[in-house]
Amino acid sequence: MLQYTFPMFLNTLTPKFYVALTGTSSLISGLILIFEWWYFRKYGTSFIEQVSVSHLRPLLGGVDNSSPTNSNTSNGDADSNRQSVSECKVWRNPLNLFRGAEYNRYTWVTGREPLTYYDMNLSAQDHQTFFTCDSDHLRPADAIMQKAWRERNPQARISAAHEALELEEYLSPPVLSSSYAIFCSYILLAEEEATTIVEAEKLFKQAVKAGEGCYRRSQQLQHHGAQYEAQHRRDTNVLVYIKRRLAMCSRKLGRTREAVKMMRDLMKEFPLLSMFNIHENLLESLLELQNYADVQAVLAKYDDISLPKSATICYTAALLKARAVSDKFSPEAASRRGLSTAEMNAVEAIHRAVEFNPHVPKYLLEMKSLILPPEHILKRGDSEAIAYAFFHLQHWKRVEGALNLLHCTWEGTFRMIPYPLEKGHLFYPYPICTETADRELLPMFHEVSVYPKKELPFFILFTAGLCSFTAMLALLTHQFPELMGVFAKAFLSTLFAPLNFIMEKVESILPSSLWHQLTRI
Repeated sequence: MLQYTFPMFLNTLTPKFYVALTGTSSLISGLILIFEWWYFRKYGTSFIEQVSVSHLRPLLGGVDNSSPTNSNTSNGDADSNRQSVSECKVWRNPLNLFRGAEYNRYTWVTGREPLTYYDMNLSAQDHQTFFTCDSDHLRPADAIMQKAWRERNPQARISAAHEALELEEYLSPPVLSSSYAIFCSYILLAEEEATTIVEAEKLFKQAVKAGEGCYRRSQQLQHHGAQYEAQHRRDTNVLVYIKRRLAMCSRKLGRTREAVKMMRDLMKEFPLLSMFNIHENLLESLLELQNYADVQAVLAKYDDISLPKSATICYTAALLKARAVSDKFSPEAASRRGLSTAEMNAVEAIHRAVEFNPHVPKYLLEMKSLILPPEHILKRGDSEAIAYAFFHLQHWKRVEGALNLLHCTWEGTFRMIPYPLEKGHLFYPYPICTETADRELLPMFHEVSVYPKKELPFFILFTAGLCSFTAMLALLTHQFPELMGVFAKAFLSTLFAPLNFIMEKVESILPSSLWHQLTRI
């Protein structure tokens, strides 16, 4: 009976039905395509694929290949996992700008916020870690500043700093000259309220006087107990921070030699405080002075296999080697005679730097627009590339032919590492977490650089094809309803022909009375 019912059903369908069917299918597939594309741009993966892997695969009995099958595999993967975690750690940008004098001025001019909430929240955590200790609540002004570092509203932080300064005015001068609240108030005001570098420098000079008094006093008392030791550690961190920012003010105001001297003295006085990465500030200042011999000396100390790398270290080493050959380098001549030893060393240094951070060349070659660097960076990520290129692009331009050599050779790196997420050449495999962290660190108006370049997921291509096909069917059905109706009926008849054949065989085998009862059911 089905073979007679189905053709009758097809004959009752009008062309309007086919127009509505194809139009609705095109609309639904188009909406799915738009959502999939938005989700891929925002999170870097397909929503349908993620749901399938996360929820449907376990139901179908899928096995997670990433889980270790034995203890030996677990132990073997431990080192690479630890390396991945360390490479995805967010670091304080050693060349971060001043909020009041630089970031806020950008906001006043453009109306855009250069810092994300995640980045500023990390800075607030840094301030609480380095600038506070458990005994700060014992004095009222210190308690105010301890609360100010946790405050999210910039105006509230500035008001708290002024309040702490006013409260300290009632204290005696000897206490005033070495008060924790005093130098912390000046730090906050220099960072966030000062609208020029000159104003920030004046406030930091006032802060360093109070900071040195606190440091000398806590240095004498540090062995009297854990509380005094914590205060001395806090005062050391604060004093180093102030002096480094003072050196950065000198560098920004054109007094580069003075800045270099301050940085060298600071590194000699506090050689163990490597967390501030003052050597990266020193490298940038020495490059500005074109003192390449001293730059090489600093690299010889910090470009060591046992020390963590950075884009500044790798690309500065590449710049020095490129400087030796770049002024006479010609790709045509090199292709004819081959690379000399010095040129080969320069190319290998560039390949090493590009492997460490493949995002930098596009900014140095001005293939991608720069933005203000964030206060925190992710090593080997787009945020570190922006921070490096923002300060070092001028140094590459100053070396004749260096950018030309970089342009001719940097893409050759990727031939040596065809699968960068699985195996590296000179460094560990490229971490897969950089895109997610960089999206949190960088503002929304910046297009985050992704490496390696991701191909479009299958479901986006599938929904795009489905949307295009159904839209074409809807258009043809609307223009030629009768003809498309004939094609649709023929297609459906052909599609259901095997089913009709099976039903005919079933009817011939089963008794007619039994088949009649089944059809009634």
